[in-house]
Amino acid sequence: MWRLGFFFHETAFGLLSVFIPLYVITLGGSLVNIGIMTSAALFAAIPASLFWGYICDRTRRYKVYILLSFISAAILLSLFTFTTSISLFTVLYVVMSAFHMAHEAPKNVLIAEHYSREEWEKSYAFYEGFTEIGWLLGLLLGFLVSAIGFSSNSILLLCSGLNLTAFILSIFLVADPLLIFERRLVSIEKKIDRTYRGVWTASKVLDGMPLREKLGGESFLAFSIGLLLFSLASSVFYTPLPIFFSQNLALPTSMVFVIYMLNSGGGVAGYFFAGKSTMHTEEKAQMRRVVLFRSALVFSLVTLVHIAVYPTLAAAIILVLMGFAYALYYVFMLSLSMELIPTGRTGLLDVLVGAGGACGSFLGPFLAQMFGFVPQFLMASTIFFLAYVIFRVFS
Repeated sequence: MWRLGFFFHETAFGLLSVFIPLYVITLGGSLVNIGIMTSAALFAAIPASLFWGYICDRTRRYKVYILLSFISAAILLSLFTFTTSISLFTVLYVVMSAFHMAHEAPKNVLIAEHYSREEWEKSYAFYEGFTEIGWLLGLLLGFLVSAIGFSSNSILLLCSGLNLTAFILSIFLVADPLLIFERRLVSIEKKIDRTYRGVWTASKVLDGMPLREKLGGESFLAFSIGLLLFSLASSVFYTPLPIFFSQNLALPTSMVFVIYMLNSGGGVAGYFFAGKSTMHTEEKAQMRRVVLFRSALVFSLVTLVHIAVYPTLAAAIILVLMGFAYALYYVFMLSLSMELIPTGRTGLLDVLVGAGGACGSFLGPFLAQMFGFVPQFLMASTIFFLAYVIFRVFS
């Protein structure tokens, strides 16, 4: 039940994910304005992520930061209605991004500490699947309000109210864990396992047997670079995508929401598939395959949209598969990161994701405006492939 507040929060941001880029265009902005705004917001989120991740583990208090995130979003979204200046809108959006990160690290810790390591994949998958339904509902709301003809201010106030609902529900439903030890226990178990393998391998060598055992553990540096590249590629691809659908495929706003609903629906299916499957036993290999699959999907979008008889249908199918693949990747990535990132540095995950996203949020729209969407898609596909190569090094 504690996830219910997050459901309403994701509903609001699902609607905003498509509404914000289109709203900037209506204010007289361009793709570059969208890129600058999104990039600045994600760069601001980097130090914020470090701070929130550090302070929640330092104080061992998680609920208060979740509440702060939800109420600040409710207040700032209501303030959006008082401005039509792109500059002021950008400033408010950047501030909201910094406070929005206050719930990310605490949420990840709550799941890690409430469940044993064996249940992490299933627990993260259930949380993400449940909240992805909220995101999908937000896209459905976006379709409905755009079809009905709601004003921009009404949509912003609706999203503000959803975050206020999330805040009120979380007051009663979210609770800090009584004991905080699961992540430390997992770290100790990994060290013991590595020591055991080292002693076992040494005994084989002394007995004259051939050495085939790999002593080294996972490369945290390679894992971090892989996360960074994956986030960069995702942001390069997704940031200007609503404009691609709106302008290049000439779709009305309501249909843009429909395509994103299909993408989110693929994500919901992916999360629940990850929660029910037994792939966690080989999660590193599965994560690599998913990243390679995302690279192939983006590359196929370049081809299919230009040669397909029904380009919109082709794009919609690709977006469904993209959402499914991302869900699998995200569950595996969260579980591995909780093993590798030390206690007190939980925000490092959001820093890595945010840094890649910030760079990609500017690079994607810039490439699209300067050279067109085809070079932008090709760049995203190439970076996904580089992430795949790096993740092979990691494991």
